[in-house]
Amino acid sequence: MRSRKNDKRKSGGRGDEPLSPGLIGGGRRPVAGCALLLVLSGCMLTPEPADLALDIPAAYRAGAARAYAAPPTLDWWGGFRSAELTGLIQEAQASNLDIAAAMARVEQADAAARASGAALLPFLSGSGNASQSRSSIAGSGVTSSPNRMRESYSAQLSASYEIDLWGKNRASLRAAEENAVAIRYAQEVVGMTVLASTANAYFQVVAAQERLALARRNLASSDRVLTLVRQRADVGTASALEIAQQESLVASVRASLPLLDQTLQQNRNVLAVLLGRAPTATSIRGGSLFGLGIPRVTPGVPADLMVQRPDIRQAEAQLAVASANVTVARAQLLPSIQLTAQGGYSSPILRTLFTPEAQFQSLAAGLVQPIFEGGRLLANLDQQQARRVELLNTYRQTILSGMSDVENALVAVQQSARREQLQRVVRDSARRAFDISETRLREGTVDQVTVLQTQQTLFSAEDGLAAARLARLQAAVSLYQALGGAWTRTPLTGEPVVRAAMPSPSNGAPRPAATP
Repeated sequence: MRSRKNDKRKSGGRGDEPLSPGLIGGGRRPVAGCALLLVLSGCMLTPEPADLALDIPAAYRAGAARAYAAPPTLDWWGGFRSAELTGLIQEAQASNLDIAAAMARVEQADAAARASGAALLPFLSGSGNASQSRSSIAGSGVTSSPNRMRESYSAQLSASYEIDLWGKNRASLRAAEENAVAIRYAQEVVGMTVLASTANAYFQVVAAQERLALARRNLASSDRVLTLVRQRADVGTASALEIAQQESLVASVRASLPLLDQTLQQNRNVLAVLLGRAPTATSIRGGSLFGLGIPRVTPGVPADLMVQRPDIRQAEAQLAVASANVTVARAQLLPSIQLTAQGGYSSPILRTLFTPEAQFQSLAAGLVQPIFEGGRLLANLDQQQARRVELLNTYRQTILSGMSDVENALVAVQQSARREQLQRVVRDSARRAFDISETRLREGTVDQVTVLQTQQTLFSAEDGLAAARLARLQAAVSLYQALGGAWTRTPLTGEPVVRAAMPSPSNGAPRPAATP
């Protein structure tokens, strides 16, 4: 697939200028001039490049100083250091149904492009006929002559070809090819979304497991404190109110378990759908959030997004489709020349069918100039030009949205790391406070209210730390997704090269990749 980073996208000619009246009117001299130019250099409607008119910054505001340090690898999910996650990502690549549907759309677009190319070639058809008929010829009087038998045999080839005088058929082919490219990048968008969703769903499963394990540990701690309070009540150093307060805390922690287990099961089901499995056939081992690695991702420079993000490449290809369609609409206003030829054999006797005397042939040329169609052709041209303007602005918007996504993801990565660091301090302090209060409770030097407060603070701090860790993992995935997945750099130019980690369509068509 050819590179588009430095391509000058073509518009459909001068979109704001009227066509030459001489050409529309079908005058002889312009047509004759183009016929001569067709022989010399081709009479083509040349589109103009699209003006991007965007100010691309040199660096991200929240980006690292070393923009090109350690770019993401193709298997970016390996940075989380989870063999189970790697296996799930690979399974999603092979079995996800959204990816399979996107691959089928690629094959459809490839077939449509091949069909559009047929207009550049002559159409050839063959036919053969054999007929037999009887007729009676009336004679004089009441009698008639015997029936007469007539036979006819023929075999012929017919060919037709439209001279692509204005590049209409070439533009139609280019539109179909660019549409196939856009569909390919749409497949990459689907693939990237599926992989990011799979990683996030896995993290949600692990986070639910983590929170469920924390709740069970907290329940065990609350039960242990309740036992101490009851022991103190037996010796008269604790009241029934203190027992009721601790029992309320134990019941509250126990009541949170079903909701956490529900969240765990639902996240497993979401992951099963992403893997193309039935929920009952999915088993996730999971583990601890804190056993997962946090990859360090550098964003590169904003200009890299032009080749890194498949949605930007898709918008670029769609703009190219619109430009080609403008060229087609312009060419439909101009004359078209059709050549037809026939040749073959025709004979009333089968044995003489393929003799030289039975040959026939014909050659014809026709010119068609639209004169009046109620404004349909001009309206179609206006529509295609407006469509091109729409897609040009969509292209610009996609680039701006991509840069905004990266900035937001960079901020999320930085702030979620800081949040986790601060929340860890909160957890450690709450843990020390609870340990001290539990010890003092055993010694009888602290009241139950203090223990309840430290317990609740610890439970909240541990749950907050798990949420902060999950947010940090998800921020890393969001940054990978905002950057378009993974890319490598060529050793000669340093230009980023998109390498989508997606399966190819079954017909072996190449995946889109930007090459210098």
